[in-house]
Formats: sequence, C-alpha cells, structure tokens
Amino acid sequence: MSVTLNITKSKVAILELSRPEKHNAFNAEIIAELIKTIEYANELDVRALVLKTQGKHFSAGADLAWMKSMADNNYEENVADSMELAKLMHVLASSPHPTLCLVQGAAFGGALGLIACCDIAVAASDAKFCLSEVKLGLIPAVISPYVIKAIGERQARRYFLTAEVFKAEKALELGLIHEVTDNLGESETHFIELLLNNGPMAVKSAKALIEEVAGKQIEDALIKHTAKRIAEIRVSEEGQEGLSAFFEKRAPNWQPAASE
Repeated sequence: MSVTLNITKSKVAILELSRPEKHNAFNAEIIAELIKTIEYANELDVRALVLKTQGKHFSAGADLAWMKSMADNNYEENVADSMELAKLMHVLASSPHPTLCLVQGAAFGGALGLIACCDIAVAASDAKFCLSEVKLGLIPAVISPYVIKAIGERQARRYFLTAEVFKAEKALELGLIHEVTDNLGESETHFIELLLNNGPMAVKSAKALIEEVAGKQIEDALIKHTAKRIAEIRVSEEGQEGLSAFFEKRAPNWQPAASE
C-alpha cells in the first residue's frame, strides 16, 4: 500500500503517502487510495488529520506516465478520470476534522491542490512550489477553486500563467502555507498540541462556521445564524465544560494528559 493511515493515542490520524521513487506523484491508483483513506478517516472519531509524504519531495503532482496514457483516452474517459481527482480534493477540503499538511522538497502541479485543501499548511524552509501545468500545455483546472481561494485571484493570474517555481517564503507571502520551518517534525508536534488543547466539537464547529460565513453578505439572516451558533455551543456539554474549567482554573476534560 502506498497510502497508510495510523491513529495515535491522542486520536490524531496520520495519513502518509509513500511513493518516493516516483516523487509521490499521483496516478489513478494513488488517487483512489487517497480518496478511500480520507473518506474512512473523515468518519473516525479523531481530533485531527495530518497529511504528509515520505521521501525527499512532497509530491511532483500527476505521474507523467499516467498523464501520457490518459492523453490516449477519449474526452468522456478524461472527464471521468478528472472527476476522481476532483473528488479527492473535495473529500479532503470538506473533512470535518482540522487538517494539517506538511510539505518538504518539491510540491508541483496537483500537489498544490492538496496543500490548499488543508486547514493548516507548513513547509520546510527549502521547499519549492510550482503550478506547472501550462508548461505541459495543460491547466490547473480541478485544483483551481482551492488554490485561488488560498492565494487569491490576483496572484493566480501570475502563477497559473508563468508556471514559475517559487520558494517557501513566497508561498507564505501568498497565503498558500501558514508557516516556514527548519524542522517539520517540531512544527507537526506544535500544531497538533495546539489543536488538542481546544474543544474537539468547538474546533469542528469553528471549521464549519468558516464555510458558512466566508463570502456572505452581513445581513439579518447571517447575523441570526451566527447568534444561534454561539448560543448552541454555549449550552452544549463541551461549552459548559470549557467555561467551568476556565472559572475553576483547571484543564478541561478534553486536553490530553501531559504524558501523551
């Protein structure tokens, strides 16, 4: 299996792609494995989902041999194939769990879609990025909604068209990633600890809230909706525990023990 899923004692799901001999490039089989694994993880009672890969590079995007074989297929077959990649992006972007992506080495083409679909993305200081599709006479179509949401239309106008390689600091400036680090392992531990310190249902509700509010007009319907959302969580078991723990100056019951 090129895709593995491990659950830690702290209920963190670690999803790892291991195809280093192909620079973790996707083909139809890898996409199917990722979809199946992420869909399974989305149904689990876990606190976070971490996406990472083995080897020198995060991912070279689409496997060129696979892309060449798809070029021999007809239009309908290409649409069906592309819909599988679209499904992969959707199941990752719509995961109810907070998602963390760790990027090392090169991240090219469709790999930027995976990064943009995650809630938090951290890159090694020597990581490099490229929306390389136009170099091959293609376009970053399936990943475009997620990448444009991450970096904005104005920046997409440059990087979709130039296919230039950019460094981690530029990816940070663009908003594709949140942090540049010299130690991915330490950053992984740091962000997992941050997530585990927070109310599990509150984190998931906060993630859903972003989708419910982003881009909406601030009008009566939205104002009422947000008022109802905070009221619901205040009276919830978790909300009551969080408030009680704060006033009683103790750790809430969802925080892992120090030894975990």
